[in-house]
Amino acid sequence: MNTPISLLMTAPAITVRADDTLTTVADVLARHKLSFVPVCEGPGGPALGIISASDVLHFKSSGGDMDELTAWQICTYKPLSVAPDASIAQVAKLMLERQVHHLLVMRGQELVGVVSSLDFVKHYLAEAGANPGQAGIKQGEQHA
Repeated sequence: MNTPISLLMTAPAITVRADDTLTTVADVLARHKLSFVPVCEGPGGPALGIISASDVLHFKSSGGDMDELTAWQICTYKPLSVAPDASIAQVAKLMLERQVHHLLVMRGQELVGVVSSLDFVKHYLAEAGANPGQAGIKQGEQHA
């Protein structure tokens, strides 16, 4: 478990700008099949926060205008981040302690990747020799 998180992270990270509307954010999340996206000051700018699909869904279900609110207004500010050389075990422990499902992988002020709790599930399945796309549960099935 001394494997660096850089081997598990998704890179490059797809981002949105702080001034993007929630309609734009929802489109980016859907188009790229993401559960979250970093919010950056601008192209190549610093990461300011994270916005999740559930943040967008919550706002939309409340009847808010998706074209009037920006990513900056509902993102989680100053998200948890780790260095690319942090071990997978260290990152897993940190995510559990802080009860977060998403974090940024940063080299100084540079966003180099992202990690979600689903990345750990994929890693586990790969280590177990299972095909992550064929985990034994058909799409649409639910198990308690």
